[in-house]
Amino acid sequence: MKVTRIAYSRRLNTGKYAQLAEQARRLGRVRAMVWARYGSPVRDGIRDRTIRDQWMADGTADTFGVLASAWKETVRDTVADISAHRAAGKVKVRKAVHRRYKDETQRKKGYSDLRRGSWQDNAFLARKMRQYVQHGVSRTANQIVVRSDQYNTWNMADGNVWIDIPGLERRQKIAIPLNTTVAPTGTLRLILRSGRVEVHYAVDAPDLRERRPCGTGKSGVDKGYTEVLTDSEGHHHGEGLGAMLRVESDYLKTKNARRAKIRSIAEKSREQGDQAKAERIERNNLGTVKRCRRRSRFESRVRTVTFTAVHAVIDKANHVVAEDLTRSFSSRRRLGKNTNRRLAAWTKGVTAEALASVSERRGSVLTLVNAAYTSQVVPCCRILGKRSGDRLHCTWCGDVWQADHAGAINVLERDGDPDISLYTPHTRVKQLIQERADRRRTRLPVQDSSPIGRRANYPSSNAQGIGSRKNPGRRTSLPAVGRGRARGAAE
Repeated sequence: MKVTRIAYSRRLNTGKYAQLAEQARRLGRVRAMVWARYGSPVRDGIRDRTIRDQWMADGTADTFGVLASAWKETVRDTVADISAHRAAGKVKVRKAVHRRYKDETQRKKGYSDLRRGSWQDNAFLARKMRQYVQHGVSRTANQIVVRSDQYNTWNMADGNVWIDIPGLERRQKIAIPLNTTVAPTGTLRLILRSGRVEVHYAVDAPDLRERRPCGTGKSGVDKGYTEVLTDSEGHHHGEGLGAMLRVESDYLKTKNARRAKIRSIAEKSREQGDQAKAERIERNNLGTVKRCRRRSRFESRVRTVTFTAVHAVIDKANHVVAEDLTRSFSSRRRLGKNTNRRLAAWTKGVTAEALASVSERRGSVLTLVNAAYTSQVVPCCRILGKRSGDRLHCTWCGDVWQADHAGAINVLERDGDPDISLYTPHTRVKQLIQERADRRRTRLPVQDSSPIGRRANYPSSNAQGIGSRKNPGRRTSLPAVGRGRARGAAE
């Protein structure tokens, strides 16, 4: 498995950055041209060498104003992006083929035509390809792709690495100081952001294996919003995530509202013919440099909190069971504009990446299970509880659980479930939970008419005088959160 590492420039002067920015701008024109001419789904199967040979023959390459190696690598990288874009669309087309054709022979023929690129002769496939594979447009003008044999690296006296890449003219090198002591290898991708250069390169994951040992137990984890993860023992990891997301989301709401007012002033000035005022507003008040810089710092903090939380989990367990965070979930709950905006900033993709990456590097086992209803089933009685905020109430015994703790226990128990696999539909999962609850209910003793008898039929711990659901008048205090975990494990 390959992982990406990023090195940053260190005290790069403005002259060098200006040369790199000009080169990236010209290569952005090349990237946009490839997308404009070959980004259509009709041009399926196009190769970068075909484009290179054609542009060198008709003189198009002479208009780029960059070295041949630079624009050729840009063409190769862009064609790879186009292929990935089409492959993502073909996944949806394959699902449409599966729904369309019931005969296995027709399905195989549809899959074969899609794979070979001969889908244009099939009206259904052509229609679905136009629906799911849109013609892409590139506006990227801040990237430079450098081949592995086009740059040199060396270490200075302080141990930091320097790298030189080709400029706009032949035999002209641009030396860039980096803030790392490890020299990058392979093909590089230079991304220019806010006066700083990011050097992205890929390394093999086995080369990053850590010597820090992992734990000896097995733990289930549940994703959260206020914290990154909650394990099956009830411990929270990365508790600062929720506050971080809330502060950033509220800041962006206020900031974007103010930018919208300023933008409306610029638009009105342009409509009234005051073009100079509109340009001054756009230049001085509607820039994106500070916004991109703040976004980069925020993403770095989120990744730090997330990876630290995953390391803390693996410090205790060599086998981690987690829900599949790569799948999309839809919710019909109406939580309000502010809550929905904050949840939209939820970085579950970073959590999935951290679980996979840290487990691979530290040698632990990661098992993904079906996440359906894991945060709605109470572990004490194995029924669908009533959710109220972060509390999960059992409607049988009256126990109250912390929702993320209950979810982590259910995730751990979901591992090895013979009836619920990773791809079991959520409707079937709910049906299985209700069937198991019905079987458990039929084995309860026959209820009599006395309050004590009815109360005895519910598997609830009554150490603090907590009454049953059918006799709420006897309830004198609320149970502690997670009170029924020991009994749930015994069941």
